[in-house]
Amino acid sequence: MLISYNWIKSYIKDIPEPEKLAELLTFKLCEVEGVEEKDNGDAILDLNILPDRAHDLLSHRGIAREIAGLLKLPFKENNFEEKEIQSESTDLEIDVQSPLCRRYMGRIIKNVKVGPSPVWLKEKIESIGQRSINNIVDLSNFIMFDLGQPIHTFDLDKLESPKLIIRNANEGEKIELLGFEKMGDATKERNAILSSSELVIADEKDALVIAGVKGGRKAEVDKNTQNIIIEVANFDPVAIRKTAGKYNIKTDASKRYENEISPELCKDAMEKISYYIKEICKDAEIEELVDIYNQKPEVKKVSFESDYISKVLGLKIEAEDIKKILGDYNYEYEVNGNNFSVVIPSWRLDLNIPADFAEEIGRIYGYEKVEAILPTGIPEAKDNDIWKKICLAKNKLVNDGYQEVVNSVFRNRGQVSVLAAASDKSNLRDNLKDGLKESIELNIKNLPLLQGNEVKVFEVGTVFLKDKEQINVAYGDKKNINELSLEDYYERAKDGFSDDSLVYIPKNDHDFQYFKPWSNFPFIVRDIAVWLPEGIPPEKLINIYKSFGTELLVKEPTLFDSFTKDGRTSFAYRLVFQSDDKTLTDEEINIIMDNITKKIVDLGYEVR
Repeated sequence: MLISYNWIKSYIKDIPEPEKLAELLTFKLCEVEGVEEKDNGDAILDLNILPDRAHDLLSHRGIAREIAGLLKLPFKENNFEEKEIQSESTDLEIDVQSPLCRRYMGRIIKNVKVGPSPVWLKEKIESIGQRSINNIVDLSNFIMFDLGQPIHTFDLDKLESPKLIIRNANEGEKIELLGFEKMGDATKERNAILSSSELVIADEKDALVIAGVKGGRKAEVDKNTQNIIIEVANFDPVAIRKTAGKYNIKTDASKRYENEISPELCKDAMEKISYYIKEICKDAEIEELVDIYNQKPEVKKVSFESDYISKVLGLKIEAEDIKKILGDYNYEYEVNGNNFSVVIPSWRLDLNIPADFAEEIGRIYGYEKVEAILPTGIPEAKDNDIWKKICLAKNKLVNDGYQEVVNSVFRNRGQVSVLAAASDKSNLRDNLKDGLKESIELNIKNLPLLQGNEVKVFEVGTVFLKDKEQINVAYGDKKNINELSLEDYYERAKDGFSDDSLVYIPKNDHDFQYFKPWSNFPFIVRDIAVWLPEGIPPEKLINIYKSFGTELLVKEPTLFDSFTKDGRTSFAYRLVFQSDDKTLTDEEINIIMDNITKKIVDLGYEVR
């Protein structure tokens, strides 16, 4: 989120310079991804607000409140000159029919004049990357970025009557959405077809708004608008997220609603926008507020002991330090000895249990003060029996000449189905054979990497049966595939297992190979053919390839062609290069091949 430095100063008079402020926020609150100094003396901070604090920190007031607490500075809860608003009686009716609406506030304001925004408002909006539209829309956006509470405005005269209905949409109901402007001679429009699970704001005839997501064209405020209805509401966050995702519409309003905000914010937002409309439109007539508050949250309290906070954080924090932190943030609390009972502010939806306060106090106190002390009394580690058998099985199969593959658990058939999946991934696999067969067919194309003339692969993985899950072992080649449970495989082959070394020891075989995880990066194949004089063995070339191939030569050089002519023999070898930590480039391999070629030429041999 973009935050204006000067905007923050409207809440806190004395704050550090932008760079120092950015450092403070990075270490105490959230990552600051950038600071941009402006010619007008402002600075824009780009904050990475995480979802756990989006309910209060996606706003200038929320950020200012945190800065005031961290720096122990005075904080103005309201940054405008509050005046009592004289309101007139109203004909507005609000009918909340859906539990997805927690609170709905509406107010009619007549005799407004829609036009360009005053300079101060335009500068505020544009400083954080927003486009100025008109004074009414800009005020709504200004307050959303100021307080974190979205606001919507309807043209009263375009409604069927002064009545708003908050309901679930009718199945198949249509609404033409805002925000799709003219493109040349054509108009880009978007008509949403709604379902009954989605919340809308409607008049007595049509849906006007997809609640919390996007407004519609019918009641759009334009330059001819004279009378408006201000909406300030609170909606179910899960419902808003699902609807925004369904239509692929991500707005600043939906982002705040889907991360949940306190319904208590509605009152502050309504007071502020009413005040500013009156200031900008001097002749505006403000009617009485209609407030339907069906789901008022209970005041939360969290109790904890100072010893608990110390234990969780791993350092001693005295009760006095906790009192100081709670006081700096203006928490209401009671203390009984070492026990604290804290009243949770309405805007802090993330504080629910004692562990939340351990994190909160630790963050403010400073995690850098926690000493790095190794724990004592660590119990002796024990091998997991299933893990041990998997390791043993893999090592045996590697020594039997197999290489591991890992296939997806999703298949087009099986005993356990998956909801809302692609047709070829609609079931969980009930065997490993099907996937292994496909792997064999695909890996035949990768014989240069696998080396040799055949593909022998295995997989150890979970299969999903109707009544259970189990780990199976499957192995085979293009002629035959075997599959059995891990337990059965272990019982058949356990005579060769050594529990101490966690490896399989083949009888009469001293060239043992351990299982090695494969690289996730692609390989590069290079072929080289060399004329050797009669009597020079090809091992001479193999030694050169191994010596100059570096650690990137991951396979034994493979002879794939040879012939003799005029007293010389041509040996063609295939070299496979691969890295465990990066994608190799042709330039890197060219250097290696040049060194190999130079050595061969220096010995008097000819590269074909």
